[in-house]
Amino acid sequence: MEKPRLRVAPVTVTLACMVFGLAHTGGFLPSLVAAQPDQKSQTSTNLIGHDPVVARGDGFEIRRSELDEAAIRHRALLARLGRTVPPGQSAVADRQVLEALIQARLLHARATDADRARARALAEERFAAERASAPSEAAFERRIKVLGVTAEEFKRRLYEDALSEAVLERELGVKITDEMVRKFYQDNPARFEEPETVRLAHILLMTRDPAGTELPDAQKLAKRKKAEEVLRLARSGHDFGKLASEYSEDEPTKSRGGELPPIARGTTLQWLPELEAAAFALPTNQVSEIIVTRLGYHIIKVLERTPARITEFDKVSGSIRQVLKAREFQKLAPAFLERLKQEANVEILDPTLKAVPLPQPSTPEQVD
Repeated sequence: MEKPRLRVAPVTVTLACMVFGLAHTGGFLPSLVAAQPDQKSQTSTNLIGHDPVVARGDGFEIRRSELDEAAIRHRALLARLGRTVPPGQSAVADRQVLEALIQARLLHARATDADRARARALAEERFAAERASAPSEAAFERRIKVLGVTAEEFKRRLYEDALSEAVLERELGVKITDEMVRKFYQDNPARFEEPETVRLAHILLMTRDPAGTELPDAQKLAKRKKAEEVLRLARSGHDFGKLASEYSEDEPTKSRGGELPPIARGTTLQWLPELEAAAFALPTNQVSEIIVTRLGYHIIKVLERTPARITEFDKVSGSIRQVLKAREFQKLAPAFLERLKQEANVEILDPTLKAVPLPQPSTPEQVD
C-alpha cells in the first residue's frame, strides 16, 4: 500500500486533533474549536433565552451557546477541507467539540507565565505562516472569513490553541529533538515527494451554456470550427496569450493570457482527464491539438515543466516536528487528561451528549 504524503501547510496543533482526531487532515490546521467563548455573543444569547450548562467542573462551566458556537467553527473548518459532518453524526461531532472545550479549560488553568509567553510566540509565528501561505491578503481574509472569524479573533484562537499545546508539552515532558526530525525525513522519503507539475496557458471554447446545459449540435459545430481557426493562428506564430485574451471563454483566465495555476500530475486536473493527459504529454512551448472535454474545446500551450522531486528538509522540518509531537501526545495525553477531568470533577450534564462515546484517536499522518 502506498504511504500517504505528509502535508506541509503552515500549521498549528490543536488538542482535539492531537488526541481525538477531530477534523484531522494529516497535517494540523487550526480547528478554532477550543477557543474561549466570545463574551459579546455569549451575553446576547443569555439575554435571548435559556442557555443551559452542558458541562461543568471545578472553577468552570460550559453553556449550550458556547458549545453551539464552537460546533459552528468546527463545521466551518470541515467545509474549508471539503468535508461535512456525516449524516446522523451530529451528536458525535458535538461531543468531540465539547471534549475540546473541556480540555482547553483544564489545560489553561495549569498554564504558567512561561507557557503563555511560548504560546504568544507560537501564535504569532503560525499567524504569519498562515497569512504567507495565502496567495494574497484578500485571499487570506476570505480564508478566515470562511471560519467565521476576524483576523484578530483568528490570532486569539491560535494563541489559545498554542497555550493548550504548550501546557500539554510541558506536563507530559514531550521533547522532539532535531535528530528525531531528521531521522523521520530520511526514513520516509515517499512522504515528501512532490509530483511533476506543469504551468500552462489554455484557450477554451465552451460547449455548455452558463447553466451547464450542453449546447445544440449546430452550435457545438460552430465552436469546433472557431477552435480550428484559433489553432491555426496559434501554430502560425500568433501570440498565444493574446489569442487567449481574445477568443477564450474561460473568464477567470483569459485576462491573464489563459494562464492556469501550476498543475500537479494526478491531482489538480483529475476531473478533466483528457486535459491532464495532454498537458503532461506535450513538450514545453508547443501548442496542442484541440482537446475535447466535458467543458468544450481546449487548446493548450505548456509554458514550464517541473519534474517530480523530494521537498527540501528545511521546508518540512516544522511539520515533521508537529507530527512527531502529536504521536507522543496521542500516546500520553488521554490518561493525563482523564486524570485532570477526575480531579476537576468534570460532569457532562446534557444527557444526549453524555451518552455519546468518544471515537478512538487516529494516527496524525495517516488521515487524509
